[in-house]
Amino acid sequence: MTRNLWAGAAACAMTAALAAGQASALVIGVSWSNFQEERWKTDEAAIVAKLAEMGHEYISADAQSSAAKQLTDVESLIAQGADALIILAQDSDAIGPAVQRAANEGIPVVGYDRLIENPDAFYITFDNKEVGRMQARAVFEAQPTGAYVFIKGSAADPNADFLHSGQLEVLQGAIDSGDVKVVGEAYTDGWLPANAQRNMEQFLTANDNNVDAVVASNDGTAGGAIAALASQGMAGSVPVSGQDGDHAALNRIALGQQTVSVWKDSRELGAKAAEIAALMAEGTAMADIPGAVSFDGGPKGVAMTSFFLAPVPITRENLDVVIDAGWVTKDVVCQGVPAGAAAACD
Repeated sequence: MTRNLWAGAAACAMTAALAAGQASALVIGVSWSNFQEERWKTDEAAIVAKLAEMGHEYISADAQSSAAKQLTDVESLIAQGADALIILAQDSDAIGPAVQRAANEGIPVVGYDRLIENPDAFYITFDNKEVGRMQARAVFEAQPTGAYVFIKGSAADPNADFLHSGQLEVLQGAIDSGDVKVVGEAYTDGWLPANAQRNMEQFLTANDNNVDAVVASNDGTAGGAIAALASQGMAGSVPVSGQDGDHAALNRIALGQQTVSVWKDSRELGAKAAEIAALMAEGTAMADIPGAVSFDGGPKGVAMTSFFLAPVPITRENLDVVIDAGWVTKDVVCQGVPAGAAAACD
């Protein structure tokens, strides 16, 4: 009898524990601007895996590069019961009403990789000024003089200007001295490679192909610029920067067509964003998030609670870093690469 009573009590305790566990499960909604860049699927997988590890549910929406659709997407995620939101903003200003709606309902927001300049949104990203510095350093080391083109990111994304300001920190002295002459500079609408290619083609035409270096702000825009250079037989002779560690870009580096891709391990970024979103949904104040710092370097100077991860520049000399980290396989990096061209491929 005593044994049966103990078994019954244990069963009740287990049921209560399970119920408590179920009650503590959170719903984290993620609003993606698009999936045009290869990396966002990697970010998504990291977020999904981390939430599953913590016992939380993932729901999401793809705005398909539409700022208007993203507003509707966030409304839908809230209606589906999201306890916290992670938002990769298509347009950092246009997303404002959605953030305000979430704040009004007590739903915490994590601005993911792109600044949403609203103190109600926690900002997580890599140090984008440092990314810009790394891009410029690599290109400048390869080509310290001559005609430079800047292929910038989307004007609707504050990261584009953070990157460019970092690039200029490295290059402004050479520009002022006349060693470097800027012969082209343009934003890339939507970060679309086709738009980057079009801009690069126009700069090549305007300068009779007299372009010595290209500081492109991500691997997509780098790919567009390199396509334009290739059409003129110039791919591989002009240093080009990028970022994100896209597989195609890493292969271009091994082939000698791209100089650097600043690698931001988005697996780490996604996992950390999921962790922070869950902590905030559980009631942790933004300032109490481990590793949080204050940041007011956005266009409007708004003080933001932020978390920054460290980027790594990848060149031909250290391609083994991304291979060894399991980011990409050797056969992908080394496809079509002749023997002796890149140490990681030998």
